[in-house]
Amino acid sequence: MSRNVIVIGAGIGGLVAALRLSHAGASVTVLEAASGPGGKMRTVPSVAGPVDAGPTVLTLRDVFETLFSDVGESLADHLNLKPLSCIARHFWEDGMRLDLHADTERTAAEITHVFGRQAATDFAAFSARAKRLFDAFDAPMMRTPEPSSLTLAAQVLRRPSLIADMAPGRSLAHLAFDTVREPKLAQLLARYATYVGGSPWAAPALLALIWEAEARGVWAVEGGMKALARTIEALAIKRGAVFRYSTPVRRLLTSGRRVTGVLTDAGEMTADAILFNGDPRALREGMLGSTTRNAVSRQATQPRSLSAHVAAFAARAVGPELSYHNVFFGKDPRAEFAALEQGQVPEDATLYLCAQDRAAGPVQGVERFEIIRNAPPLSPSNPQREDLEKCLSRITRRLARFGLSFDPPPATECLTNPEAFDVAFPGSLGSLYGRSPKGLTAALKRPTARSRQPGLYLCGGGTHPGAGVPMAALSGMHAAGAIATDLAFTSTSRRTATPGGMSTASPTTASAPSRPSDSSDRSSRPGTHGPGGGTPRTTSA
Repeated sequence: MSRNVIVIGAGIGGLVAALRLSHAGASVTVLEAASGPGGKMRTVPSVAGPVDAGPTVLTLRDVFETLFSDVGESLADHLNLKPLSCIARHFWEDGMRLDLHADTERTAAEITHVFGRQAATDFAAFSARAKRLFDAFDAPMMRTPEPSSLTLAAQVLRRPSLIADMAPGRSLAHLAFDTVREPKLAQLLARYATYVGGSPWAAPALLALIWEAEARGVWAVEGGMKALARTIEALAIKRGAVFRYSTPVRRLLTSGRRVTGVLTDAGEMTADAILFNGDPRALREGMLGSTTRNAVSRQATQPRSLSAHVAAFAARAVGPELSYHNVFFGKDPRAEFAALEQGQVPEDATLYLCAQDRAAGPVQGVERFEIIRNAPPLSPSNPQREDLEKCLSRITRRLARFGLSFDPPPATECLTNPEAFDVAFPGSLGSLYGRSPKGLTAALKRPTARSRQPGLYLCGGGTHPGAGVPMAALSGMHAAGAIATDLAFTSTSRRTATPGGMSTASPTTASAPSRPSDSSDRSSRPGTHGPGGGTPRTTSA
Protein backbone atom coordinates (compact mmCIF):
# COMPACT_ATOMS: atom_id res chain seq x y z
CA MET A 1 0.00 0.00 0.00
CA SER A 2 1.47 3.34 -1.02
CA ARG A 3 1.81 5.96 1.69
CA ASN A 4 2.28 9.70 1.22
CA VAL A 5 5.21 11.36 3.00
CA ILE A 6 6.17 15.03 2.96
CA VAL A 7 9.80 15.85 3.73
CA ILE A 8 10.43 19.45 4.80
CA GLY A 9 14.01 20.30 3.84
CA ALA A 10 16.49 18.83 1.37
CA GLY A 11 19.53 18.69 3.64
CA ILE A 12 21.46 15.43 3.73
CA GLY A 13 19.08 13.90 6.30
CA GLY A 14 15.99 14.73 4.26
CA LEU A 15 17.63 13.53 1.04
CA VAL A 16 18.62 10.19 2.55
CA ALA A 17 15.14 9.66 4.01
CA ALA A 18 13.50 10.58 0.69
CA LEU A 19 15.67 8.07 -1.15
CA ARG A 20 15.00 5.22 1.26
CA LEU A 21 11.27 5.90 1.54
CA SER A 22 10.73 6.24 -2.21
CA HIS A 23 12.73 3.05 -2.76
CA ALA A 24 10.45 1.28 -0.25
CA GLY A 25 7.35 2.33 -2.17
CA ALA A 26 6.21 5.53 -0.47
CA SER A 27 5.02 8.55 -2.45
CA VAL A 28 7.49 11.23 -1.34
CA THR A 29 7.34 15.00 -1.85
CA VAL A 30 10.29 17.10 -0.68
CA LEU A 31 9.66 20.80 0.02
CA GLU A 32 12.70 23.07 0.26
CA ALA A 33 12.84 26.83 0.72
CA ALA A 34 16.21 27.13 -0.99
CA SER A 35 16.72 26.82 -4.74
CA GLY A 36 18.45 23.43 -4.59
CA PRO A 37 19.42 20.49 -2.36
CA GLY A 38 22.16 20.23 0.23
CA GLY A 39 21.17 22.32 3.23
CA LYS A 40 24.42 23.18 4.99
CA MET A 41 26.29 21.41 2.18
CA ARG A 42 26.12 24.68 0.31
CA THR A 43 28.33 26.37 -2.28
CA VAL A 44 29.00 29.94 -3.32
CA PRO A 45 30.06 31.02 -6.83
CA SER A 46 33.59 32.17 -7.66
CA VAL A 47 35.75 32.81 -10.73
CA ALA A 48 37.20 29.30 -10.22
CA GLY A 49 33.81 27.59 -9.91
CA PRO A 50 31.51 26.74 -7.00
CA VAL A 51 33.27 26.82 -3.61
CA ASP A 52 32.19 24.52 -0.79
CA ALA A 53 30.96 26.78 2.01
CA GLY A 54 29.98 24.06 4.46
CA PRO A 55 31.31 20.50 4.98
CA THR A 56 34.38 19.79 2.86
CA VAL A 57 35.01 16.04 3.06
CA LEU A 58 33.38 12.68 3.60
CA THR A 59 34.17 10.53 6.64
CA LEU A 60 32.66 7.21 7.76
CA ARG A 61 32.33 6.16 4.15
CA ASP A 62 30.62 2.93 5.16
CA VAL A 63 27.48 4.91 6.06
CA PHE A 64 27.13 5.88 2.41
CA GLU A 65 28.21 2.51 1.09
CA THR A 66 25.33 1.03 3.09
CA LEU A 67 22.88 3.70 1.93
CA PHE A 68 23.62 3.09 -1.74
CA SER A 69 23.73 -0.70 -1.37
CA ASP A 70 20.34 -0.75 0.39
CA VAL A 71 18.71 0.86 -2.64
CA GLY A 72 20.45 -1.41 -5.14
CA GLU A 73 23.20 1.01 -6.13
CA SER A 74 26.97 1.28 -5.75
CA LEU A 75 28.55 4.41 -4.30
CA ALA A 76 31.54 4.02 -6.63
CA ASP A 77 29.27 4.03 -9.69
CA HIS A 78 27.97 7.50 -8.86
CA LEU A 79 30.72 9.43 -7.09
CA ASN A 80 34.47 9.69 -7.42
CA LEU A 81 35.91 9.80 -3.90
CA LYS A 82 39.60 10.59 -3.50
CA PRO A 83 41.18 9.42 -0.23
CA LEU A 84 43.35 12.07 1.41
CA SER A 85 46.76 10.72 2.38
CA CYS A 86 47.31 13.83 4.52
CA ILE A 87 44.33 14.05 6.85
CA ALA A 88 45.23 17.59 7.93
CA ARG A 89 48.18 20.01 8.10
CA HIS A 90 48.56 22.00 11.30
CA PHE A 91 50.43 25.31 11.78
CA TRP A 92 51.52 27.23 14.86
CA GLU A 93 52.78 30.82 14.93
CA ASP A 94 56.26 29.81 16.08
CA GLY A 95 56.78 28.06 12.74
CA MET A 96 56.06 24.49 13.82
CA ARG A 97 54.05 22.38 11.39
CA LEU A 98 52.59 18.89 11.78
CA ASP A 99 50.82 16.65 9.28
CA LEU A 100 48.54 13.83 10.36
CA HIS A 101 48.36 11.04 7.78
CA ALA A 102 46.00 8.24 6.90
CA ASP A 103 49.01 5.95 7.37
CA THR A 104 49.42 5.57 11.15
CA GLU A 105 53.10 4.69 10.92
CA ARG A 106 53.76 7.80 8.88
CA THR A 107 51.89 9.88 11.46
CA ALA A 108 53.98 8.38 14.27
CA ALA A 109 57.17 9.19 12.39
CA GLU A 110 55.99 12.74 11.75
CA ILE A 111 55.12 13.35 15.40
CA THR A 112 58.45 11.89 16.51
CA HIS A 113 60.28 14.17 14.09
CA VAL A 114 58.39 17.32 15.14
CA PHE A 115 57.74 16.81 18.86
CA GLY A 116 59.87 13.83 19.92
CA ARG A 117 59.40 10.18 20.79
CA GLN A 118 57.46 10.78 24.02
CA ALA A 119 54.87 12.82 22.13
CA ALA A 120 54.45 9.98 19.63
CA THR A 121 53.95 7.51 22.50
CA ASP A 122 51.36 9.77 24.14
CA PHE A 123 49.56 10.26 20.83
CA ALA A 124 49.42 6.50 20.29
CA ALA A 125 47.85 6.05 23.74
CA PHE A 126 45.24 8.71 23.01
CA SER A 127 44.49 7.13 19.63
CA ALA A 128 44.09 3.69 21.17
CA ARG A 129 41.61 5.10 23.70
CA ALA A 130 39.70 6.86 20.88
CA LYS A 131 39.46 3.59 18.96
CA ARG A 132 38.17 1.68 21.99
CA LEU A 133 35.52 4.34 22.58
CA PHE A 134 34.47 4.39 18.93
CA ASP A 135 34.23 0.61 18.73
CA ALA A 136 32.22 0.50 21.96
CA PHE A 137 29.68 3.21 21.16
CA ASP A 138 29.33 3.18 17.38
CA ALA A 139 26.64 0.47 17.22
CA PRO A 140 24.69 1.09 20.48
CA MET A 141 24.79 4.87 20.11
CA MET A 142 25.31 6.33 16.63
CA ARG A 143 23.81 3.50 14.56
CA THR A 144 20.85 2.91 16.88
CA PRO A 145 17.63 4.83 16.17
CA GLU A 146 16.79 5.33 19.85
CA PRO A 147 19.78 4.95 22.15
CA SER A 148 19.02 4.03 25.72
CA SER A 149 21.00 4.93 28.83
CA LEU A 150 20.30 1.41 30.07
CA THR A 151 21.76 -0.13 26.92
CA LEU A 152 24.84 2.07 27.18
CA ALA A 153 25.20 1.21 30.88
CA ALA A 154 25.01 -2.49 30.04
CA GLN A 155 27.74 -2.01 27.45
CA VAL A 156 29.97 -0.44 30.09
CA LEU A 157 29.18 -3.18 32.61
CA ARG A 158 30.24 -5.79 30.06
CA ARG A 159 33.51 -3.89 29.58
CA PRO A 160 34.32 -2.10 32.87
CA SER A 161 37.56 -0.73 31.41
CA LEU A 162 35.41 1.63 29.35
CA ILE A 163 34.74 3.66 32.47
CA ALA A 164 38.37 4.71 32.62
CA ASP A 165 38.40 5.36 28.86
CA MET A 166 35.31 7.57 29.11
CA ALA A 167 36.87 9.62 31.92
CA PRO A 168 33.48 10.65 33.38
CA GLY A 169 33.39 14.20 34.66
CA ARG A 170 36.38 15.27 32.58
CA SER A 171 36.31 17.38 29.46
CA LEU A 172 38.00 16.46 26.20
CA ALA A 173 40.55 19.23 26.76
CA HIS A 174 41.44 17.97 30.24
CA LEU A 175 41.83 14.45 28.88
CA ALA A 176 44.00 15.61 25.98
CA PHE A 177 46.29 17.80 28.07
CA ASP A 178 46.61 15.14 30.79
CA THR A 179 47.30 12.32 28.31
CA VAL A 180 49.53 14.15 25.84
CA ARG A 181 52.34 16.10 27.44
CA GLU A 182 53.21 18.15 24.36
CA PRO A 183 50.84 21.19 24.63
CA LYS A 184 50.59 21.78 20.88
CA LEU A 185 49.63 18.18 20.21
CA ALA A 186 47.12 18.25 23.06
CA GLN A 187 45.64 21.45 21.63
CA LEU A 188 45.24 19.68 18.28
CA LEU A 189 43.40 16.72 19.80
CA ALA A 190 41.17 18.84 22.05
CA ARG A 191 39.98 20.78 19.00
CA TYR A 192 37.95 17.77 17.80
CA ALA A 193 35.16 18.99 20.11
CA THR A 194 34.53 21.79 17.62
CA TYR A 195 33.58 19.20 14.97
CA VAL A 196 30.23 18.94 16.76
CA GLY A 197 30.09 22.58 17.83
CA GLY A 198 31.46 22.26 21.34
CA SER A 199 34.12 23.86 23.49
CA PRO A 200 36.96 21.44 24.34
CA TRP A 201 36.64 22.56 27.98
CA ALA A 202 32.92 21.76 28.13
CA ALA A 203 32.56 18.76 25.81
CA PRO A 204 32.94 15.34 27.47
CA ALA A 205 36.13 13.30 27.16
CA LEU A 206 34.03 10.68 25.35
CA LEU A 207 34.29 12.84 22.22
CA ALA A 208 37.87 11.64 21.81
CA LEU A 209 36.21 9.06 19.55
CA ILE A 210 35.82 11.78 16.88
CA TRP A 211 39.52 11.46 16.14
CA GLU A 212 39.03 7.77 15.44
CA ALA A 213 36.21 8.55 13.00
CA GLU A 214 38.60 10.77 11.04
CA ALA A 215 41.52 8.37 11.38
CA ARG A 216 39.44 5.71 9.59
CA GLY A 217 39.61 7.71 6.39
CA VAL A 218 38.88 11.10 4.85
CA TRP A 219 37.69 11.46 1.25
CA ALA A 220 37.35 14.48 -1.02
CA VAL A 221 34.33 14.31 -3.32
CA GLU A 222 34.99 15.13 -6.96
CA GLY A 223 32.75 18.05 -7.82
CA GLY A 224 32.52 19.12 -4.19
CA MET A 225 30.16 18.04 -1.44
CA LYS A 226 27.20 19.36 -3.42
CA ALA A 227 27.78 16.45 -5.80
CA LEU A 228 26.79 14.08 -3.00
CA ALA A 229 23.51 15.95 -2.47
CA ARG A 230 22.74 16.04 -6.19
CA THR A 231 23.46 12.33 -6.56
CA ILE A 232 21.12 11.30 -3.74
CA GLU A 233 18.47 13.67 -5.09
CA ALA A 234 18.74 12.09 -8.57
CA LEU A 235 18.41 8.56 -7.15
CA ALA A 236 15.31 9.57 -5.20
CA ILE A 237 13.76 11.19 -8.29
CA LYS A 238 14.47 7.99 -10.23
CA ARG A 239 12.32 6.18 -7.67
CA GLY A 240 9.46 8.64 -7.96
CA ALA A 241 10.24 11.30 -5.34
CA VAL A 242 9.17 14.84 -6.24
CA PHE A 243 11.28 17.85 -5.23
CA ARG A 244 9.79 21.36 -4.99
CA TYR A 245 12.38 24.07 -4.47
CA SER A 246 11.81 27.71 -3.49
CA THR A 247 8.82 26.35 -1.56
CA PRO A 248 8.98 27.35 2.11
CA VAL A 249 6.61 25.69 4.56
CA ARG A 250 4.71 28.30 6.55
CA ARG A 251 2.88 26.13 9.04
CA LEU A 252 2.26 22.53 10.06
CA LEU A 253 -1.36 21.36 9.96
CA THR A 254 -2.82 19.28 12.76
CA SER A 255 -5.95 17.32 13.53
CA GLY A 256 -6.17 16.93 17.28
CA ARG A 257 -2.60 16.22 18.32
CA ARG A 258 -1.69 14.54 15.05
CA VAL A 259 0.34 16.41 12.42
CA THR A 260 -1.44 15.85 9.13
CA GLY A 261 0.05 18.23 6.59
CA VAL A 262 1.70 21.53 5.75
CA LEU A 263 0.74 24.97 4.52
CA THR A 264 2.77 26.52 1.70
CA ASP A 265 2.18 29.62 -0.40
CA ALA A 266 0.47 27.32 -2.93
CA GLY A 267 -1.98 25.98 -0.36
CA GLU A 268 -2.40 23.02 1.96
CA MET A 269 -0.84 19.60 1.46
CA THR A 270 -1.72 16.56 3.55
CA ALA A 271 0.18 13.30 4.06
CA ASP A 272 0.40 10.22 6.23
CA ALA A 273 3.70 11.40 7.71
CA ILE A 274 5.61 14.69 7.84
CA LEU A 275 9.40 14.60 8.20
CA PHE A 276 11.02 17.84 9.39
CA ASN A 277 14.64 18.20 8.26
CA GLY A 278 15.37 21.47 10.02
CA ASP A 279 16.56 22.77 13.37
CA PRO A 280 14.27 21.31 16.08
CA ARG A 281 14.39 24.66 17.86
CA ALA A 282 12.20 26.11 15.09
CA LEU A 283 9.43 23.79 16.23
CA ARG A 284 9.98 24.62 19.88
CA GLU A 285 9.79 28.35 19.13
CA GLY A 286 6.49 27.99 17.28
CA MET A 287 7.94 29.00 13.93
CA LEU A 288 5.81 26.39 12.16
CA GLY A 289 2.72 27.09 14.25
CA SER A 290 1.79 27.06 17.91
CA THR A 291 0.22 23.58 17.80
CA THR A 292 3.62 21.88 17.40
CA ARG A 293 5.62 23.84 19.99
CA ASN A 294 5.76 20.78 22.24
CA ALA A 295 6.90 18.38 19.51
CA VAL A 296 10.37 18.47 21.09
CA SER A 297 11.42 19.22 24.65
CA ARG A 298 13.30 22.39 25.55
CA GLN A 299 16.30 20.39 26.76
CA ALA A 300 16.52 18.85 23.28
CA THR A 301 17.39 22.25 21.82
CA GLN A 302 19.33 24.04 24.57
CA PRO A 303 22.08 25.05 25.13
CA ARG A 304 23.13 25.96 21.60
CA SER A 305 26.32 24.83 19.87
CA LEU A 306 28.87 27.08 18.19
CA SER A 307 28.28 29.15 15.08
CA ALA A 308 30.97 30.38 12.68
CA HIS A 309 32.22 33.01 10.32
CA VAL A 310 32.78 31.34 6.94
CA ALA A 311 34.63 32.90 4.01
CA ALA A 312 34.45 31.07 0.65
CA PHE A 313 36.31 32.58 -2.31
CA ALA A 314 38.89 32.06 -5.08
CA ALA A 315 42.36 33.62 -5.17
CA ARG A 316 46.08 32.95 -5.50
CA ALA A 317 47.66 31.92 -2.20
CA VAL A 318 51.04 33.32 -1.17
CA GLY A 319 52.84 31.82 1.80
CA PRO A 320 53.28 28.40 3.42
CA GLU A 321 52.60 25.23 1.44
CA LEU A 322 49.01 24.20 2.00
CA SER A 323 47.35 20.80 2.05
CA TYR A 324 43.63 20.12 1.47
CA HIS A 325 42.82 20.47 5.19
CA ASN A 326 44.76 23.12 7.14
CA VAL A 327 44.47 24.37 10.71
CA PHE A 328 46.15 27.58 11.95
CA PHE A 329 46.15 27.49 15.74
CA GLY A 330 45.72 30.33 18.18
CA LYS A 331 48.27 30.75 20.94
CA ASP A 332 45.99 30.22 23.94
CA PRO A 333 43.16 27.72 23.38
CA ARG A 334 41.71 28.20 26.85
CA ALA A 335 41.36 31.95 26.31
CA GLU A 336 39.91 31.38 22.84
CA PHE A 337 37.09 29.18 24.09
CA ALA A 338 36.52 31.22 27.24
CA ALA A 339 35.74 34.17 24.97
CA LEU A 340 33.35 32.05 22.89
CA GLU A 341 31.59 30.82 26.04
CA GLN A 342 31.05 34.47 27.00
CA GLY A 343 29.52 35.23 23.61
CA GLN A 344 32.58 37.03 22.27
CA VAL A 345 34.61 36.53 19.11
CA PRO A 346 38.24 35.87 20.18
CA GLU A 347 41.06 37.89 18.68
CA ASP A 348 43.49 34.98 18.96
CA ALA A 349 41.32 32.48 17.11
CA THR A 350 42.13 29.14 15.52
CA LEU A 351 41.26 29.11 11.80
CA TYR A 352 40.42 26.18 9.56
CA LEU A 353 41.24 26.50 5.86
CA CYS A 354 40.21 24.11 3.10
CA ALA A 355 42.18 24.41 -0.14
CA GLN A 356 39.49 22.68 -2.16
CA ASP A 357 41.56 22.16 -5.31
CA ARG A 358 44.52 20.52 -3.56
CA ALA A 359 43.10 17.02 -3.17
CA ALA A 360 45.52 15.93 -5.90
CA GLY A 361 48.45 18.11 -4.79
CA PRO A 362 49.77 21.68 -5.21
CA VAL A 363 47.94 24.12 -7.46
CA GLN A 364 49.29 26.93 -9.62
CA GLY A 365 47.23 30.08 -10.03
CA VAL A 366 43.74 30.84 -8.77
CA GLU A 367 42.17 28.19 -6.54
CA ARG A 368 39.19 27.85 -4.21
CA PHE A 369 39.31 28.32 -0.44
CA GLU A 370 37.01 28.05 2.54
CA ILE A 371 38.03 29.59 5.88
CA ILE A 372 36.09 28.89 9.08
CA ARG A 373 36.43 30.72 12.38
CA ASN A 374 34.34 29.60 15.36
CA ALA A 375 31.82 32.11 16.68
CA PRO A 376 29.23 32.09 19.45
CA PRO A 377 25.59 31.55 18.50
CA LEU A 378 23.17 34.44 18.64
CA SER A 379 21.21 35.25 21.75
CA PRO A 380 18.92 38.11 22.85
CA SER A 381 21.83 39.51 24.90
CA ASN A 382 24.38 38.86 22.15
CA PRO A 383 23.08 40.22 18.82
CA GLN A 384 26.48 39.60 17.13
CA ARG A 385 26.33 42.66 14.89
CA GLU A 386 30.03 42.59 14.03
CA ASP A 387 30.89 44.64 10.97
CA LEU A 388 31.70 42.27 8.07
CA GLU A 389 34.71 44.31 7.00
CA LYS A 390 36.13 44.21 10.51
CA CYS A 391 35.41 40.49 10.78
CA LEU A 392 37.18 39.69 7.52
CA SER A 393 40.10 41.93 8.48
CA ARG A 394 40.55 39.95 11.71
CA ILE A 395 40.69 36.71 9.74
CA THR A 396 43.20 37.91 7.14
CA ARG A 397 45.40 39.52 9.83
CA ARG A 398 45.50 36.22 11.73
CA LEU A 399 46.61 34.32 8.63
CA ALA A 400 49.19 37.01 7.81
CA ARG A 401 50.89 36.13 11.09
CA PHE A 402 51.56 32.72 9.54
CA GLY A 403 52.84 34.35 6.36
CA LEU A 404 49.69 33.52 4.35
CA SER A 405 47.96 36.06 2.10
CA PHE A 406 45.64 35.99 -0.90
CA ASP A 407 45.59 37.80 -4.22
CA PRO A 408 43.01 39.21 -4.51
CA PRO A 409 42.05 39.29 -0.82
CA PRO A 410 38.58 37.95 0.02
CA ALA A 411 35.75 40.49 -0.11
CA THR A 412 32.91 40.86 2.38
CA GLU A 413 30.45 39.34 -0.12
CA CYS A 414 32.14 35.98 0.39
CA LEU A 415 31.60 36.02 4.17
CA THR A 416 28.71 34.31 5.99
CA ASN A 417 28.19 35.23 9.66
CA PRO A 418 25.93 33.86 12.43
CA GLU A 419 23.11 36.26 11.51
CA ALA A 420 23.10 34.97 7.94
CA PHE A 421 23.11 31.36 9.13
CA ASP A 422 20.12 32.13 11.37
CA VAL A 423 18.23 33.47 8.34
CA ALA A 424 19.21 30.48 6.17
CA PHE A 425 18.37 27.95 8.89
CA PRO A 426 15.43 29.38 10.87
CA GLY A 427 15.33 28.81 14.58
CA SER A 428 19.02 27.94 14.74
CA LEU A 429 20.28 31.22 16.27
CA GLY A 430 23.14 30.72 13.83
CA SER A 431 24.20 27.54 15.61
CA LEU A 432 25.51 25.10 12.99
CA TYR A 433 25.34 21.91 15.05
CA GLY A 434 22.03 22.06 16.92
CA ARG A 435 22.20 21.39 20.62
CA SER A 436 25.57 21.83 22.33
CA PRO A 437 27.52 18.63 23.19
CA LYS A 438 28.22 20.05 26.66
CA GLY A 439 28.01 17.38 29.35
CA LEU A 440 28.43 13.59 29.37
CA THR A 441 24.74 12.88 28.64
CA ALA A 442 24.27 15.61 26.01
CA ALA A 443 24.02 13.07 23.19
CA LEU A 444 21.06 11.41 24.92
CA LYS A 445 19.18 14.70 25.06
CA ARG A 446 18.95 15.20 21.31
CA PRO A 447 15.53 14.39 19.84
CA THR A 448 15.20 11.12 17.95
CA ALA A 449 13.30 10.44 14.74
CA ARG A 450 9.86 10.21 16.36
CA SER A 451 8.80 13.57 17.71
CA ARG A 452 6.46 13.91 20.68
CA GLN A 453 3.51 14.46 18.30
CA PRO A 454 2.05 11.65 16.18
CA GLY A 455 2.63 12.05 12.46
CA LEU A 456 5.69 14.30 12.84
CA TYR A 457 9.22 12.93 12.44
CA LEU A 458 12.63 14.57 12.66
CA CYS A 459 16.03 14.28 10.99
CA GLY A 460 19.10 16.42 10.42
CA GLY A 461 22.13 17.61 12.36
CA GLY A 462 20.00 18.79 15.28
CA THR A 463 18.59 15.31 15.90
CA HIS A 464 20.16 12.02 16.97
CA PRO A 465 22.92 11.02 16.32
CA GLY A 466 24.07 14.61 15.78
CA ALA A 467 25.99 16.97 13.54
CA GLY A 468 28.21 16.14 10.58
CA VAL A 469 27.41 14.69 7.16
CA PRO A 470 27.51 10.98 8.13
CA MET A 471 25.60 11.59 11.36
CA ALA A 472 22.89 13.60 9.60
CA ALA A 473 22.71 10.85 6.96
CA LEU A 474 22.19 8.29 9.72
CA SER A 475 19.41 10.46 11.14
CA GLY A 476 17.69 10.28 7.74
CA MET A 477 18.00 6.49 7.77
CA HIS A 478 16.57 6.35 11.29
CA ALA A 479 13.64 8.59 10.30
CA ALA A 480 12.87 6.55 7.18
CA GLY A 481 12.87 3.38 9.27
CA ALA A 482 10.54 4.89 11.88
CA ILE A 483 8.10 6.11 9.23
CA ALA A 484 8.10 2.80 7.37
CA THR A 485 7.46 0.92 10.61
CA ASP A 486 4.70 3.23 11.83
CA LEU A 487 2.93 3.33 8.47
CA ALA A 488 3.38 -0.42 8.11
CA PHE A 489 4.25 -0.39 4.45
CA THR A 490 6.44 -3.26 3.36
CA SER A 491 6.97 -2.81 -0.38
CA THR A 492 10.65 -2.85 -1.24
CA SER A 493 10.13 -2.81 -4.98
CA ARG A 494 12.02 -0.12 -6.81
CA ARG A 495 9.79 2.63 -8.12
CA THR A 496 9.99 3.82 -11.71
CA ALA A 497 11.05 7.33 -12.58
CA THR A 498 8.45 10.09 -12.68
CA PRO A 499 8.71 11.99 -15.98
CA GLY A 500 10.38 15.32 -15.32
CA GLY A 501 11.28 14.35 -11.79
CA MET A 502 10.74 17.90 -10.46
CA SER A 503 6.94 17.96 -10.78
CA THR A 504 4.99 20.81 -9.21
CA ALA A 505 1.64 19.05 -9.57
CA SER A 506 -1.31 19.48 -7.26
CA PRO A 507 -0.79 18.99 -3.52
CA THR A 508 -0.40 15.50 -2.13
CA THR A 509 -3.57 14.02 -0.70
CA ALA A 510 -3.75 11.93 2.41
CA SER A 511 -4.27 8.21 2.48
CA ALA A 512 -4.95 5.95 5.44
CA PRO A 513 -3.77 7.38 8.78
CA SER A 514 -0.65 5.96 10.35
CA ARG A 515 -0.65 4.58 13.83
CA PRO A 516 0.41 7.10 16.50
CA SER A 517 4.11 7.73 16.92
CA ASP A 518 5.79 7.52 20.27
CA SER A 519 4.99 10.88 21.83
CA SER A 520 6.77 10.47 25.16
CA ASP A 521 9.55 12.81 26.23
CA ARG A 522 12.87 11.03 25.84
CA SER A 523 14.17 12.77 28.93
CA SER A 524 11.82 10.56 30.94
CA ARG A 525 12.69 7.39 29.05
CA PRO A 526 15.73 5.24 29.66
CA GLY A 527 18.23 6.37 27.16
CA THR A 528 20.55 10.40 23.49
CA HIS A 529 11.45 34.43 15.04
CA GLY A 530 8.28 34.92 16.69
CA PRO A 531 6.00 32.38 18.34
CA GLY A 532 2.80 31.15 16.82
CA GLY A 533 2.41 32.23 13.26
CA GLY A 534 4.99 30.23 11.32
CA THR A 535 8.13 31.46 9.60
CA PRO A 536 8.80 33.28 6.35
CA ARG A 537 11.10 30.51 5.28
CA THR A 538 12.05 26.99 6.35
CA THR A 539 15.30 25.56 5.07
CA SER A 540 16.89 22.21 5.81
CA ALA A 541 19.56 21.91 8.45
